Amino acid sequence: MKQGMKSIENLYRELMRQREARKDLIADTRSLSVSTEHGISTLSIFTDKDIYNFKVTDIAHRQIADRLGIPFKYYERMMNEYPQLLDENINSWLKFKSEKRMLRTLDGKLRAFLSNRYRRLDNLELVDHILPVIMQMKNCAIASCDITETHLYLKVINKSMKAEIVPGDIVQAGFVVSNSEIGLGALKVEPLVYRLVCKNGMISRDYAHKKYHTGRNVEDTDNAYELYSDETLEADDKAYFMKVQDIVSAAVDETKFLLTVDKMRQAKTISTGNNPVETVEVLGDKYILNKVERASVLRHFIMDNDFSQFGLVNAVTRASQDVDNYNRATELERIGGTILEDSIKSIKQNKLVLLSRDLNQDLGIA
Repeated sequence: MKQGMKSIENLYRELMRQREARKDLIADTRSLSVSTEHGISTLSIFTDKDIYNFKVTDIAHRQIADRLGIPFKYYERMMNEYPQLLDENINSWLKFKSEKRMLRTLDGKLRAFLSNRYRRLDNLELVDHILPVIMQMKNCAIASCDITETHLYLKVINKSMKAEIVPGDIVQAGFVVSNSEIGLGALKVEPLVYRLVCKNGMISRDYAHKKYHTGRNVEDTDNAYELYSDETLEADDKAYFMKVQDIVSAAVDETKFLLTVDKMRQAKTISTGNNPVETVEVLGDKYILNKVERASVLRHFIMDNDFSQFGLVNAVTRASQDVDNYNRATELERIGGTILEDSIKSIKQNKLVLLSRDLNQDLGIA
């Protein structure tokens, strides 16, 4: 499992810093204006009292393009080759398609261009609500945590809930809590299986819980105004976080964990064929792995000397530790879980070959 921030204390410090540095506003799009120079766009927000200026991030650019119906390849071309045309397109459509939008900013940058119904489930509030629950869970510990440009992650392991895939190969139960403050996904609580021998984490797509960032419309106004972080939570927000606490407290479920362990044992008996290179290439095409990721998966696949579907899952999750980006590392852990589920489905459809003898001998590997 890839390590992000070294401690929960470091995570808290960064969340507190971001709380102080961020600014959220609701604005009528007629109060917005974009100007682009040398490939850098600045969004100006006109309120009754002030003018705010923010650099537009890549994510916010994509959200603006999507909302205004501008194909992103064309959007990028205008930005690079004809920035005045980009500004004219954006500013004209902002005024022509007048609506209320939530603008989320941090460190002087516009990081999200969202619906005015977007519910702010902020990372600091989330951690404040779920960390006490995690601390009260017997034998549970945070194995990894990070906050990226797009997501918060908490990966929790229950050291007492464990099982063996084969003698000596021990896995432990756990779960992942993830959240995006900028509209790139729901708040999720997903099952995690942690393999001790290689410290791999695999995220199961089964039994995951999602809570969406959908709220009520804000009050109508022709102006832009700031939303403050220290406002008292509405009653429905409090109920929302109580539901999240309930989901987290029940996230480590022994029955579901053992079902996943059984799938891993079944995957141990499924052959991937007699050509590891081809297996990884097919995998890379299906899950859009880049060349570096494919090379990493193939290296671990061969080094681990396990050419079953279980071995392939482990090669992918082990490769997650080699990538620099924590978001991508987590996605590879999810891909590992998807491979496992697809393997079991393929057994039922008679599409995979069960191993009748040591595949290593078939491949001529000592």
